Amino acid sequence: MSESSLNAALRHFEAAEANLVKAEQLLVEIEATIQNGVAFGDNRDYETNCRNFDALITALPRIDGWKPEIFLMDLDAIAQLRWDARDVGELGSMMSVERQIGEPSRLLREYRYRFDQKRRELIRDALKDLVDAIDSNLHNLSKLLESDGPSNEVVTDDEFEQLKGNVAQVSTLLGSSIAKPMRWAELHRHLSFGTIVDLRDIIKHDWPSINVDLRKSMYGELEPVPVGIEDLGTLASAKPKGPVATKLRWENLTDEQFERLIFVLISSENGYENPTWLTKTSAPDRGRDLSVYRVHVDPLGGSQRQRVIIQCKHWQSRSVGATDITALRDQMRLWEPPRVDILVIATSGRFTTDAVTLVDMQNQSDNALRIEMWPDSHLENLLASRPAIIAEFGLR
Repeated sequence: MSESSLNAALRHFEAAEANLVKAEQLLVEIEATIQNGVAFGDNRDYETNCRNFDALITALPRIDGWKPEIFLMDLDAIAQLRWDARDVGELGSMMSVERQIGEPSRLLREYRYRFDQKRRELIRDALKDLVDAIDSNLHNLSKLLESDGPSNEVVTDDEFEQLKGNVAQVSTLLGSSIAKPMRWAELHRHLSFGTIVDLRDIIKHDWPSINVDLRKSMYGELEPVPVGIEDLGTLASAKPKGPVATKLRWENLTDEQFERLIFVLISSENGYENPTWLTKTSAPDRGRDLSVYRVHVDPLGGSQRQRVIIQCKHWQSRSVGATDITALRDQMRLWEPPRVDILVIATSGRFTTDAVTLVDMQNQSDNALRIEMWPDSHLENLLASRPAIIAEFGLR
């Protein structure tokens, strides 16, 4: 079987990282050789390490056209700089010399940062697809938890083997550029034992936590959002006037970005727990539902947890109609058990009058399922108090 383009790309990244790790470790040795204060003299090991370090840096590929230009000074040059700075007697001169000595380390850290960032970009789509596949594996395997068999029975379902294969691929993709999620070790332990009780722990505890951590890491939550201005004070002092737009630019989003926006919204909100993506690979629109638990705390009655399924419809050309509501309501059987208490239909568009009437009838009936409508106006009201999300997704 021919090698995939992703696997070939990973091989190149792995080779680059092998040289990067060697350079990082060697630079630690080189810096440890540099004595404090003024110390003239030769050191053959230091010279050899510097030559090896130069070879490693030469072997590193560029990242978006950039590559560190690192110059390692010999020990006599370092001693002379420190001697001259001490002779001047100014603190600034001495600090400047030490910064110059530490510049190789700073440049190598910059390369590491860019390398990790670029590797996350490389694996993002593949990681997202694997996380979706694991969601599907676990949904299909959840039926085994309803059996009356012993809890220590080993799972022999083919789907469980697919699950282990998908988790192994995730582990390979993460590499060293993305930290392993908190319950990663527990997940692998439960997969290795592979009993029904282990599967229950994976579904109930391990994967919900890991899923959230992976979703956050693959989209680089700490990466900066372009601001477009150097000084905010300039804006404020100009005293700008005029109306403020309340309509958001939903057309800027793809279907996947709209789904991710809703996921970010529920993930950052108090009162919502264990947000999870649910994937229907056979769905006509290949849409993904979101599952989350809404927690109400009553000081007298205690806590109440409701399972909520959110269907995302990034529809700009038409509104959600009554037939759509009926179809979405019927799909909730796909995600039971456990019982679905609330179906939320979130759309960047609107609902027809017939759809609103049908939802009202559903919520007034004896049916336990409650339906909530989140049209564009509702989402815009929610996001108005969450400007960081508006900026992150470029909706203004």
